[in-house]
Amino acid sequence: MSSERKPSLDVREACLAEALKVIETDGVEALSMREVARRLGISHQAPYKHFKSRDHILAEIVARAYDSFAAYLDSRTHADPAGGLAVMGQAYFEYAQRHSLQFRLMFNTTLPDPTLHPEMMAKAKRAFALLRDAIAELPETRAAEDPAAQADLDALFVWSTIHGLSTLMHSDATRTLELSDKVEARALSNTLLRIGTGIDKGYHMKPGGTKRPDKLP
Repeated sequence: MSSERKPSLDVREACLAEALKVIETDGVEALSMREVARRLGISHQAPYKHFKSRDHILAEIVARAYDSFAAYLDSRTHADPAGGLAVMGQAYFEYAQRHSLQFRLMFNTTLPDPTLHPEMMAKAKRAFALLRDAIAELPETRAAEDPAAQADLDALFVWSTIHGLSTLMHSDATRTLELSDKVEARALSNTLLRIGTGIDKGYHMKPGGTKRPDKLP
């Protein structure tokens, strides 16, 4: 085997890959620069040539997860706004299934200080922006009294609903319910249908449950 040292870029990527393995096997609490170096068989100072601290390596891992997540959602956009919203919801659910570790890192981990890691937060905001922008294109949103605020509100509603279903369907809690295969198979499509119905009806209701006029004054 050659004794030639690996390029610095390889060491940086190796640190990131090993850090992700530490998190996967032992949890994010076990992540440290020293543990990464120990597992790679390199000097405990070597990771510091590429990352200032443990939080910096975690921030990079989380940033890449958000980037992957946003790209996954973006790749499944649809020309029709309403259709695109449903496709994006399905993509969100699929990502949670296929990339469960990254999903947990993004949404169930105490993140490094966002003010010290702006790139991580910029990538996190991109995923929400994709959803909000899709909702902003809906005719109902454009007709709202405050389209920008309504897009944010409905994006939060859709996000929390799909996220809740994704989290539940990957938890031990649902196993105790002994749901039938038919119910589990239809859970996502039913949720997406209810979201569409809820948003549509919401635009025709005033706060308090009274019906809105078909046209805004």
